[in-house]
Amino acid sequence: MPFPTLPAPLARALTDRGYAEPTPVQAAVLEAAAGTRDLLVSAQTGSGKTVAYGLAMAGALVGEAEALPPPGAPLALVIAPTRELALQVQRELFWLYGPAGGRVMACVGGMDPRREARWLADGVHIVVGTPGRLRDHLERRNLDPSALRAVVLDEADEMLDLGFREDIEFILSATPPERATYLFSATLPKGIEALAERYQRDALRLAVKSETRGHADIAYRAVRVLPRETEHVVLNLLREADAPTAIVFCNTRNAVRHLQASLTERGFSVVALSGELGQGERNAALQALRDGRARVCVATDVAARGIDLPSLSLVIHADLPHDAEVLQHRSGRTGRAGRKGTSVLLVPNARRRRAEQMFAIAKVSPDWGGPPSADEIRRLDGERMLSDPLFTEPPAEEDAALAEALLAQKTPEELAALLARVYRTRLPAPEEVTDPGEGRVRPERAPYDPLAPERIAAMGPAVWFRLNVGRRDNADPRRLLPMLSRRGGLDRQEIGAIRIFERETKFEVRGNAAQRFAEAFARNGSPDIHVEALGADAAPAPRAGRPGGGKGFGSPRADRHRRQADRAGPRPHRESGRG
Repeated sequence: MPFPTLPAPLARALTDRGYAEPTPVQAAVLEAAAGTRDLLVSAQTGSGKTVAYGLAMAGALVGEAEALPPPGAPLALVIAPTRELALQVQRELFWLYGPAGGRVMACVGGMDPRREARWLADGVHIVVGTPGRLRDHLERRNLDPSALRAVVLDEADEMLDLGFREDIEFILSATPPERATYLFSATLPKGIEALAERYQRDALRLAVKSETRGHADIAYRAVRVLPRETEHVVLNLLREADAPTAIVFCNTRNAVRHLQASLTERGFSVVALSGELGQGERNAALQALRDGRARVCVATDVAARGIDLPSLSLVIHADLPHDAEVLQHRSGRTGRAGRKGTSVLLVPNARRRRAEQMFAIAKVSPDWGGPPSADEIRRLDGERMLSDPLFTEPPAEEDAALAEALLAQKTPEELAALLARVYRTRLPAPEEVTDPGEGRVRPERAPYDPLAPERIAAMGPAVWFRLNVGRRDNADPRRLLPMLSRRGGLDRQEIGAIRIFERETKFEVRGNAAQRFAEAFARNGSPDIHVEALGADAAPAPRAGRPGGGKGFGSPRADRHRRQADRAGPRPHRESGRG
């Protein structure tokens, strides 16, 4: 048994959970034999500190008994800075104290306080909560602190940064003076030391040197990108890694919404986390990730603390973190408790110097490189296809019978090609992306060269199409052009004039691309957006003075819209609200 000094039920819980040996912070706490001794612990996120303070208070709560006493007034109180962290702690302590009959509940903002009051009245062993909600329950006399034997302040530095000092002091002042106090913090600024000096008695200080260990299980990559290709690079990174769970961090809520919509449109199962979501929506998103119903989470920094997903192996920073500390907390969502993970930062050349300074402060040395190309991802798809359980598992009887029937109709080569096509259609198509190289200045873009008239003629006659969106739907050429080219599999130069009416839009597809466009749009389009080809009698008449009609080939407005779309990529979002 790896934890022989613990109460028997907790030792069994750790063994059942697969703990072979304690992490450094857990070992330090156990070595301190802290049954009732106050502790001031400095340890990085992802070091196993939740289990560490769960073990620290085991002696005071369980002792030599085989089970906890019947639930009543709480015996332990854990204060956490965010709802996500509090709920995560509640889940960890639930399995740790489960064999001892422990009843663990969470009290957090965004949940029904009346239901929490009923649970507290029914009796509980451990309460985990955020400062504001715990203070509210104390003031309403729903939470009885008289029996508390241990109080934990988790991420204490973060709570002070968020302005919870007054609430924390109120809560600690309401607890019995003989209780044990465990204060866990990634850093120990003066505010933390003052708090410890006031509310702890002869605390034992444990500084777990985890700076190197905190990065040992995380592989850092820095990927050079063109800003307009950020979304495409994120897609290729997700396809390259094929991670069971991944988090993509953005700096604003608008960017989260936009990227979530873009990835969903391309076929990924995506959820979002940001400060504008209610607690129920956040819980549902996290549960979808744990259940495997979603594999990608797009989030602001609200998700950088308190989320522990066992299958999370990839973190992508679509926007550069604000500082080295945010980088560490974001990256610390993976590589936890001995699991391996990868943290990838997307770095435009113009911001490379800032990224290098951040890496130096965080004491990490990333591998620099360009984004994964579409060809690399297709090669990986081929390798993964051969190792897919679909191919490695022996066929069932009905499969063999169907295979015989198929072989009677198709050659083995044709069947293999069809199988490869079916496998490929299950996956989002990779994007063609550019490696901007090592230069620190944005590379010069080639000047836009409109198609010459003779080249247009060589492309063949144009076909007009009708789209069921118009001015009433806020249709705009800058939005329509990228959407039509992406879903229709066209180069932007193959789209001619675009005419927007009140209830519909008519647009021109040049050359021999019309049939290809119609098939691709039917395959990739949204069920709410319909496209139909028009006969010559239904095509709009050209506008006077504009060859090809309006915003079409060779017209100044068409050239300007294409240049703007190429330069800017997806339409920018200007809301700067943090998560």
